[in-house]
Amino acid sequence: MKLIECVPNFSEGRNHAVLDAIAAQVKSVKNVTLLDVDPGADTNRTVFTFVGEPESVIEAAFLAIKKAAELIDMSKHHGAHARMGATDVCPLIPVSGVTMDECVELSKKLGKRVGEELGIPIYLYEKSASKPERENLADVRKGEYEALSDKMKDEFWRPDFGPFEFNAKAGATAIGAREFLIAYNINLNTRDKGKATQIANIIREKGTLKRDADGKIVRDEQGERVFEPGLFQNCKAVGWYIDEYNRAQISMNLTNFRITPAHVVLDKVRELAHEIGVVVTGSELVGLIPKDAMTMAGKHYLNLLDESAGMPDKMLIETAVQSMGLAELSPFDINKKVIEYAIRPEGRLVDMTLEGFCDELSIDVPAPGGGSAAALCLAVSASLTSMVANLTINKKGYEDSWEPAKPIAEEAQRVKADALRAIDDDTEAFNDLMAAMGLPRKTDEEKVTRNNAIQEATKKAIMIPFKTIEIALECVKLSDKIAKIGNKNAVSDAGVGAITANAGAKAAYLNVKINMASIEDEEFKKDICKKSEELIEQIDVLACSVEKEVRKLLV
Repeated sequence: MKLIECVPNFSEGRNHAVLDAIAAQVKSVKNVTLLDVDPGADTNRTVFTFVGEPESVIEAAFLAIKKAAELIDMSKHHGAHARMGATDVCPLIPVSGVTMDECVELSKKLGKRVGEELGIPIYLYEKSASKPERENLADVRKGEYEALSDKMKDEFWRPDFGPFEFNAKAGATAIGAREFLIAYNINLNTRDKGKATQIANIIREKGTLKRDADGKIVRDEQGERVFEPGLFQNCKAVGWYIDEYNRAQISMNLTNFRITPAHVVLDKVRELAHEIGVVVTGSELVGLIPKDAMTMAGKHYLNLLDESAGMPDKMLIETAVQSMGLAELSPFDINKKVIEYAIRPEGRLVDMTLEGFCDELSIDVPAPGGGSAAALCLAVSASLTSMVANLTINKKGYEDSWEPAKPIAEEAQRVKADALRAIDDDTEAFNDLMAAMGLPRKTDEEKVTRNNAIQEATKKAIMIPFKTIEIALECVKLSDKIAKIGNKNAVSDAGVGAITANAGAKAAYLNVKINMASIEDEEFKKDICKKSEELIEQIDVLACSVEKEVRKLLV
């Protein structure tokens, strides 16, 4: 699931009509969810947060920046927060299925479009910075809006995109890519802010003040205080006292959860707290968090327990919530706190009961149809493989299989998730094709536009079941692996997994073939048909081999 987050800051925090107009632009884009609008009257600034598919987020960001430039006049703006444009800053943040490098390219694409089409000077910052001096937002924004007129006369401040001239109304905008920021607090059983600060200074990247043998603060040649580096990179931390909870907390911003995960910091804080007689009672997440951060934590704690981490994502997240004490101060609702669940659309096929899904298949509408049914077969196949692996791990008599079974269980869960997504993807692709067919065709231009749309939609309707065939190959390979080493009491389930994967592959292949008739791109048709046939043969041979071996074991 490819997701990025966008957190643009607009220089308006008082006129809600302006904010509503900007929000409407974001909401108008398909596959984008507006998660939060946080206005500040004193700062006269509002932070928007929205998430979605990369290209859709870029479109929503452009429309929002365009609307802000229309409605906000920076020559009349006053506020407490540093700012240099109607859209002051617009960071893009990878959430899942997207690399930082991809986000950098997307930021450049957005910056180029804003600069060229809207005439706003654009400065790339953070990971997207074109030069080291522009990495830090504070450096880019130095002097704020009031300094822009002079900056536009200095070659050093030539923007990365857009005109090298002062835009009095819209100002300038910083666009870039950065890591996801997790706001995370650790709760202590003390009201002593000093103890919280002591631990915070040890763990934060900045570290603690360096002191000499006499306990005096060490200073450098410029007279600046010297710090001993802390334990964790990408970690900003302070200790404070919270009246509401009558306790001290360590409050953190973790700016790269893949380098410094919250659960790793928590484990270390528990050790440090114990050394000074303090107990960590739980922790608290402020805002939302990517699913990967939670599943990483769940796997970590299951591994500590020497239990299988090949569990469904929600079970992994529940393990993380319990192990980290995330529900100590308030309920932790997975569907509201985890980004991927918070933005899920309603009415998904995968959210139906089995009876409801079968009822939907059975009525006189063409979708969902065979493509979604094929994907369901693969989800069942991967689930069976994970089950057999989990029934093998830590079972007496299968000690040699415990370690090789663990990655099989985890991989099967990933493949299961891919297959489940394909259930809705297939139906969505069909609906897009129907929408393309419904386009007007009165004029020659409309006919060309309609035909092009149909061709693109048909290719998508082919590529979804083609991807399903690729998933089927992963499924049958996993079935083969677990059938050879897994718990013999569940070997029939491994066989069923192989058979189901084979059925799903063949079903998906029929959906590839039926849509090929209307494809005009002969090269595409030849390539996909050839690859599909090769995959089907490979899957069939392996699935039949697994079935044959399982039958021998059942005699």
